[in-house]
Amino acid sequence: MTVDIRVVRAGQMYRYYLRETVVGDGRRPARTPLRAAQERAGVPAGRWMGRGLAALGLAPGEEVTEAQLRNLFGERGRHPDAGRIEAERLAKGDSAKKAFKAGALGRRVMVTGVDFVFRPQPTIYLLWALGDEETRRVIEAAHERAIVRVLEWIEDEVAVIRYGKDGVYRVRPPGGLVAARFRHYEARSGRPLLHDHLLLSVKGQRPDGKWGSIHSLALHENTVAASALYNELVAAEVCEALGLATEPRTVTPGRRPVMEIAGVPHELIRWTARRSDQIAACLTELEHEYVTAVDDDGEPRFLPVVSERARAKLNQIAARKTRPPKQTARPLAQLRAWWKASAILTSGVHVDVITSLLEHARAAAAAIRARVAAVVDIALAAVDVTATVFVMNDGGRFHRRHLLAEARRHLALVLRGRRREPGLDEEIVAAAISTHCLDISEPKTVRGRESGYRLYTARWSLSDLPARLRPPAAAPEPDRQSPADPGEPPAHRPPGQDAGEWEMPRIPLQYERAVLAGSVVREKLRAATATAVGGRAYDVVAHQQAAMPEQLLAPELADPEHGGQEPKAGRGEAIDMTALRALRKSRTDVEALDLTADRLRRLQEVATKMADDARVRSDRHTAQADASAVHPTRPDEQQAHHPQEPGPHRGREAGH
Repeated sequence: MTVDIRVVRAGQMYRYYLRETVVGDGRRPARTPLRAAQERAGVPAGRWMGRGLAALGLAPGEEVTEAQLRNLFGERGRHPDAGRIEAERLAKGDSAKKAFKAGALGRRVMVTGVDFVFRPQPTIYLLWALGDEETRRVIEAAHERAIVRVLEWIEDEVAVIRYGKDGVYRVRPPGGLVAARFRHYEARSGRPLLHDHLLLSVKGQRPDGKWGSIHSLALHENTVAASALYNELVAAEVCEALGLATEPRTVTPGRRPVMEIAGVPHELIRWTARRSDQIAACLTELEHEYVTAVDDDGEPRFLPVVSERARAKLNQIAARKTRPPKQTARPLAQLRAWWKASAILTSGVHVDVITSLLEHARAAAAAIRARVAAVVDIALAAVDVTATVFVMNDGGRFHRRHLLAEARRHLALVLRGRRREPGLDEEIVAAAISTHCLDISEPKTVRGRESGYRLYTARWSLSDLPARLRPPAAAPEPDRQSPADPGEPPAHRPPGQDAGEWEMPRIPLQYERAVLAGSVVREKLRAATATAVGGRAYDVVAHQQAAMPEQLLAPELADPEHGGQEPKAGRGEAIDMTALRALRKSRTDVEALDLTADRLRRLQEVATKMADDARVRSDRHTAQADASAVHPTRPDEQQAHHPQEPGPHRGREAGH
């Protein structure tokens, strides 16, 4: 994820933020004013954000002072200008108790806020670090706008104030939230890492005017969805402004691909990954200790394989053990000069590529945009999103927020850095819930009645999906198992243990199964509708054709008189209405699409318009291409998840 969250408590933790975080993660000298320390560190002053500032008499973009930070985050949730309010009340003759109460925002709390850390993908901040001033300003502006959009989404859809007995009442803060944003430029290793700390106050105003506390658990639960939204927004802003495109790159085999800017060499990412290499080396040692640990009786303390949950815990331990001390912060201009020199000398990338990194990325983007159409199929997206979430959540049970996060990842994968229409992620989630999800919530509980906490599972089963994927390897002896120590002879395999299972030191990643699950479900739906629409449902255009169910775009059935070949659809024949009506009467699994007569007419109009728009786009791309360019792909040749190789550093794709 590119968005992290951490709780901020009054006391020692707040003092840590005031001493280091607000000055660029450097060490703030004692008795140095905040603004002077920020200028010495070369970082900008903190700025206020959020719609809740109006209720406090502040404005977005105002500079954050040390006294305001202390009141809101260090004094257990007081008004940022509590000192001024208290002095005014005392001047009017109020008692000290009333004056102090006037500067409070409801009850005093220990958890005063949460720290969201926003950082773009490595290829984006590499362009920011190694590009010219114009590129830097564009990326910083896109980064800031994406943070604003994510904060607005949190205010409108995530943040809730609990009050009443046992928190039975839950309301959105109508006035919004209050946050302070601080910009950092580098990582602990000294490598470039553009990121912002967003200190979000847990104080919010209820509809009755009283101040309450934001439910911090809801913020934690929606961090993944917030990260997916931020990634999508910042990539789209950067790509549209600079003429770039994104591509999926597999960083860890078996995990989901990461969307990066095409044309930026992976060697540059490795140049910034000094901390990652240290963590990986330490993690290997910790995993070996984990699987070989025994108690006093010589019995294994843990499972013989490392699960994803255990690996995540071990990764946190490795990060803490290898954490270097913080360095003195330096001005951005000095850092950018040092980064470029270091990349040229130590990254292994040719100097011409580093000095013209933006031009290389634009060339790769031109190849991608000429070959991959940016059209989202909502029905296919709903299938993939549901299948992925179903497999990757234990027990196949999930909430709406899981679908929303996966829908945003799917859009980032399909659109390749292009902007999307607002609300398209919500449409995919609605289609997934209505078509492929079964509500299994407990209606008796208060939380179970809330839309955000309704529990779902998939309508279909995945009995055809293999229980576990194994890498290709020679099969071991059927009666042997892995020794606890390499020097010991192999012991006999316990009854019930699969042959070859001991060869895998960690449990296979679930994303591989999720990719296969999407394929299985699509094949099932294709087979269910084969007799009605000629067997081409759900596989004509592979995620890239239209924002409507693909079986509605299938051509007419093959005519025996034409040698079994399917006739081409004419200008007004994008939908075969006879096949659609037959599909509606077939009572198959896809009847949940609710194909009413009125909707069929609307779909026919939409399909006709999409066919016309596709021809216009095709003509435009043909006119723009030169004589040596690749011919525009036909709809039946487009491959959403098999992009063309723009250069020697292109990453592998493992789409679903």
